Amino acid sequence: MNVLITGGSSGLGAAVARKVADDGGRPLVLDRHPPKDDFEHMQADLADRRCAERAVHGLARSAGGLNAVVTAAGIDSCGTLCDVPAEDWERVVQVNLLGTAAVVRAALPYLENEPAGRVVTVASTLGFRAVSDATAYCASKFGVVGFTRALAAEMAGRVAVTMVVPGGMDTAFFDDRPEQYKPGADAKLNRPEDVAATVAFVLSQPAGCEVREMVVCPSQETSWP
Repeated sequence: MNVLITGGSSGLGAAVARKVADDGGRPLVLDRHPPKDDFEHMQADLADRRCAERAVHGLARSAGGLNAVVTAAGIDSCGTLCDVPAEDWERVVQVNLLGTAAVVRAALPYLENEPAGRVVTVASTLGFRAVSDATAYCASKFGVVGFTRALAAEMAGRVAVTMVVPGGMDTAFFDDRPEQYKPGADAKLNRPEDVAATVAFVLSQPAGCEVREMVVCPSQETSWP
C-alpha cells in the first residue's frame, strides 16, 4: 500500500509513516523537512499550492500510484487576533486547510484508480470547540471538518474519506509556543503512536467499508466534548 503522508517527518505524521512501514506498506513523506527514517520523500511547503501539487505528483509517479493520503501536517500560531501578525495567522489557514485541500485535490486522480483509495484528514477537537487565543487554528480546523464532510459526500462510492479528530498529543507541536500556551506538567496527552494505530485501522478497512469520523483523545481531554 502506497500511503502519502503530509507532515510525515515529525509528530503524528512520522508515527503514521512508521506504522505504515511496520505494516508492510510504503510511506511517501511530504514535508518541509526530510524524515529521520529512510522513507521516500519530497520537501514542500503546503502554504505554496503549486509546490505541494508538484510534490504529490512526484511521489505518486515515482511509486506507481497512490492507495491512500493522510494529511497530518499542521501548525499553530497562538495569541489574540490582534496580537498574532496577519502573515502568521494566514499561514496557519494556508497550511492546515488550504494545504490539505491542495494535496487531496492533486491526489484524487490517483486514488480514483484504486479499488479502495482512501483520504484520511486530520482535524482536531478544536475543530468542534472554539477557545480563546486560537482563532487561526480553530478557523483552519473547523474548515477541515467542513471540507472533509463535504468531500465524503462528493466522493461516496469512489474514494473513501475519513476524518480523524485527535486530542492533545505528546509531540513537538507545543515546543515553540510561549509558556502560557504549553500543556502543563500534569497534562495527560496521547502518544502519537497510539493515534497512528487508529489511522492504520482506518487504512485496513476493505473496499466499500468506511470509517467516516473517529475521535481519539486522552481520557481526560479538556477540549472534548
